[in-house]
Amino acid sequence: MASAVSTKGNPDCHIVLRGGDQGPNYSAEHVAEAERQLAQAGLDQAILIDCSHGNSGKDPSRQPEVLRYVAGLRAAGTASVFGAMLESNLLAGQQPFPRSLDSLVYGQSITDGCIGWDTNERLVLEVAKRLAD
Repeated sequence: MASAVSTKGNPDCHIVLRGGDQGPNYSAEHVAEAERQLAQAGLDQAILIDCSHGNSGKDPSRQPEVLRYVAGLRAAGTASVFGAMLESNLLAGQQPFPRSLDSLVYGQSITDGCIGWDTNERLVLEVAKRLAD
């Protein structure tokens, strides 16, 4: 059944900076601009940064560099950045799809290239230690 629904909105929303056709958008300048626009709109300054996709140039091996930069922003006091997102899977890389199910590698992406669990775990522990200091 078709219907139209109106709500008061979600007060717990956030913006995701993920980069795009114009290139990465995770720099301090990009974050400051997002903060300005959020403030101008009367919204909470809550920013999540995607370390993959456009911010890594779709190169999974660059995600650690982006995450370390984002952690540096947070460590320097950029409170609006409340989190970062990594694109990971059990195994690094990606595999072509469609293809026969019996030839797929368990734990490896069939969409975007990913970092593997070992890299993901190392990065999360590294950033947690850095931000705890």
